[in-house]
Amino acid sequence: MAEPVYNVLFLCTGNTARSVLAEGILRKDGAGRFRAFSAGSQPKGKVNPFALKVLEAYGYPAQGYRSKNWDEFTGPGAPQMDFIFTVCDSAAGEACPVWPGHPATAHWGIEDPAAVEGSDMEKERAFVQAFKYLHNRIELFLNLPLDRLDGAALHHRLGEIGRTEGATSARLDVA
Repeated sequence: MAEPVYNVLFLCTGNTARSVLAEGILRKDGAGRFRAFSAGSQPKGKVNPFALKVLEAYGYPAQGYRSKNWDEFTGPGAPQMDFIFTVCDSAAGEACPVWPGHPATAHWGIEDPAAVEGSDMEKERAFVQAFKYLHNRIELFLNLPLDRLDGAALHHRLGEIGRTEGATSARLDVA
């Protein structure tokens, strides 16, 4: 029997940095088992160039990303999500759309690297740090025995992943 392929959506408000990094990491590291997507509640319309630079520097594809509204994933014809992770506190606190299929959700908030002011080197350093935190979380997620976890255990484990190093102080779950 073929192993299922899970759809995963990473949400952030602007869909320019953290959610794009997470999408890129899961696209490559979870290929064959997961399909990765990202979106924002108030997309800025342009992906932050530092996100693309860091993805490429770490050997991840840096093409094909765009900043898009989460509404693209709620209508007819949209892929049904199995997992939805918020990666910023503001998106986690917003009223989310109703997601068809009742996907498993968790908050994996980290600081916004796009909010860092200073030199390009300081900005890039913030994106590298965000990449590393997200990479660690996604690696933990990829190693979960999804076929052996019931709903409560899965929810607990996804929450634990969101509390790993680099977590923001908010402990919100997505609805």
